[in-house]
Amino acid sequence: MDTFGNLAFQEAWREERIGGKFVMLSAPSTSHNRVSGNIHSIFDRFLRGRKCEYFPDGEALYLEEGMEEYQPDGMVVCDPDKVKEDGIHGAPDLVVEVLSPSTGRYDRGHKMRVYEKHGVREYWIVSPVERSVEQYVLEEGRLVLRNAYFQYPDFLLKHMKEEEIAAIPTEFHCTLFDELSIPIEEIFYRVTSSQ
Repeated sequence: MDTFGNLAFQEAWREERIGGKFVMLSAPSTSHNRVSGNIHSIFDRFLRGRKCEYFPDGEALYLEEGMEEYQPDGMVVCDPDKVKEDGIHGAPDLVVEVLSPSTGRYDRGHKMRVYEKHGVREYWIVSPVERSVEQYVLEEGRLVLRNAYFQYPDFLLKHMKEEEIAAIPTEFHCTLFDELSIPIEEIFYRVTSSQ
């Protein structure tokens, strides 16, 4: 195999610039990719024909005058002036981060503070392992946990009373769009408990 052939099959490294330092990103798991793809599908269908646009994993986000460069797992951007050929310049309206071992501490820490500082209106932290969505909403300049939603496994549900099961939310609303109701099971579609 020639040199070109070897390079063609090498996996591209992914990285983010967090706090001015480059951080290597691990390859996402199958469950991570499924969750990310499911969320993309939800927003892609809903936003078709609207001003706001959804950008999936791989789109660069530039904040802090070049000191911060992220690749969120998803973003909703409603200001077309922020969309450039090399990525998004300025705060998106919504950011989605799907947790992985290499990024979890940044997603809950430094990145969350930067998103808050720049006025991201809504922030989701999604865990494929826990099958949970933490929904943070900007209130008086702070990202505040509005609610956490879970897709409970069958083995837990069978030990619950009917009224407990009935009280479990099965969907939630994105605060950016009152008419967008998101079924929790749709976010975790095809995510298996073994991954």
